[in-house]
Amino acid sequence: MTTHTDTPTTVEYTPEQPARLEWAKHAPEVYKAMVRLETAARKGLDHKLYELVKIRASQINHCAFCIDMHTKDALAAGESVERIVQLSAWDESRHFYTAKEVAALELTEAVTVLTDGFVPDEVYDNAAQHFEEAELAQVIAAITVINAWNRFGVTCRMAPGHYEPGQYK
Repeated sequence: MTTHTDTPTTVEYTPEQPARLEWAKHAPEVYKAMVRLETAARKGLDHKLYELVKIRASQINHCAFCIDMHTKDALAAGESVERIVQLSAWDESRHFYTAKEVAALELTEAVTVLTDGFVPDEVYDNAAQHFEEAELAQVIAAITVINAWNRFGVTCRMAPGHYEPGQYK
């Protein structure tokens, strides 16, 4: 006869990889300029839309640090877990998002993955239908800035898991 006992088990995770380089410490003027650019890029944008764009670009770029940060900030801003979970497959789960958010996500993917060397006209035109020109410029700026942050995060191997919502605001 076999008996089952509820004994606690300890899970041992793999060790965290150390950062390759603390780039902000060694290039403080670049870091300060990036923070100013980030502040300017987010002006006038809906906070939830802004975070969805940041998360999606970070997923594409495999930037775990930025995924961690922007997911936590999105949750703190009231975004639902369900919409964040579906974000990596947003194209198959469009019904979780507004038409405006879908246009922003399409644009995020086109700007982030420039494999063909350009943003397709239909993607840009769709975004232009959902955003006034000034707001569209801000969305493009937000996409561009997160892509720059992702390059620092991935190249320097910044470790996810330590960010607290709003920590860098």
